[in-house]
This record gives sequence, structure tokens and C-alpha cells, in this order.
Amino acid sequence: MLKPTMIVLAATLALAACGRDPGTRALTGGALGAGAGAGISAITGGNIGTGALIGGAVGAVGGAATNCHAVGRC
Repeated sequence: MLKPTMIVLAATLALAACGRDPGTRALTGGALGAGAGAGISAITGGNIGTGALIGGAVGAVGGAATNCHAVGRC
């Protein structure tokens, strides 16, 4: 069960920094993280709302903490 979780996490992190400024990256990272968190919670039988909140927070922080040079999208 760990492999699907790792695949979703890797895809989320790869897409977390869409945008050129930190605010845009935080929003897109949060949205992607919320979707991934809800999906993982649904697959594992957890609370979907809690998964979305945690995933959204992690995605937003990850998106804001990266820069476009780090992901090669400038």
C-alpha cells in the first residue's frame, strides 16, 4: 500500500511549484496537496477532510518554499 502513496506524493511534489511567484506556487501547491491528501485518505480509509487539510497545508508550504529556478520552470 505504500507504493501508491509514494507515487502520489512524488507527483504532488513535482507539480507543487507551478508559477513564478511564491503566492501562486503556494496556491497551486495547496490545491494539488489537498487533492492528493483527500485521494490518499480515500484509498487508505482515512478521513477525507483531514487528509485534504493536511495535504493542502503541506502543498502550500512546499509551493511557497520553492522557487522557479529550483524546479527549472523560469
